[in-house]
Amino acid sequence: MLTYTPVSEAGGVGKTTTAATLAVSHARAGHDVLAIDMDTQNGSLTYLFGPEYDRGDPNVDNLVRHLVGRPTGDFHDLTLEVEHGVDLIPSHNMLEDLHEFLLNEKDQAENFGESYSMFHQLHRVLREANVRDEYDVVIIDTAGKAGPILYNALVAVRNVVIPFEATAKGQESIEGLDDLVEGLEQSINVDVGVLSVVPIGYKDTRDQREVLNELHESGFPVPVIIGERGSLMEGCWRKQCSPYRYIEEHRDRKREYELRTLDQFDELARHLEQEAGLAQREVMA
Repeated sequence: MLTYTPVSEAGGVGKTTTAATLAVSHARAGHDVLAIDMDTQNGSLTYLFGPEYDRGDPNVDNLVRHLVGRPTGDFHDLTLEVEHGVDLIPSHNMLEDLHEFLLNEKDQAENFGESYSMFHQLHRVLREANVRDEYDVVIIDTAGKAGPILYNALVAVRNVVIPFEATAKGQESIEGLDDLVEGLEQSINVDVGVLSVVPIGYKDTRDQREVLNELHESGFPVPVIIGERGSLMEGCWRKQCSPYRYIEEHRDRKREYELRTLDQFDELARHLEQEAGLAQREVMA
């Protein structure tokens, strides 16, 4: 089983777009994919894939209810089938209060002399739902900041993909990648594997080449380098779809550099699948 969450210390590096594109690529390769949206912002996987869903409805069953042991339905009923058969658990506004909810549960457990880990609840929910038996790939998109949402995701998946800004700003964070991973490991007390660092927005300038050289020397896996594709990614958000659907249904003509970008995301997805030992399947044309 392949499980991971995209993480980045920097904002605006395409974390959610990367998660959505990889989810669709895995599905197009014949794998059963579960994408979990734990981002409290409106611009999340739920918005990008565009299912009809009211994230503000206080009465609807949602992931937070399951995390705190108060579900009103079956876990599998939370999923919505979106693009290319990806199953999505949408975000809900209750996520904004998850820390408080988990603290209350922890206090109640301790009052009864029971142990309670605030950061292992998503892992518990996925295990009890036998997700491993139904899906080949689980991707969790979370809020970027440290806290119970990110930590629950990390305990559940144990692996990260790191979108990386190939700029001078990004260069400053190369040294911080080790610190980022080490800090996450200390926070959740489990080992975190870095499946890939993904440079995004690469324009092949001299400064960017220097940044890229340093990144390669850092020892982190860098299977692909994604060029500047602002128009493509903005179009995806505008039409609420993955780059695959955007190019297939909304572009007036095929642009070779955009098709190359899809090939690179496919290459990255195959790399991640190989890392997890997933069997190679036939990729959709």
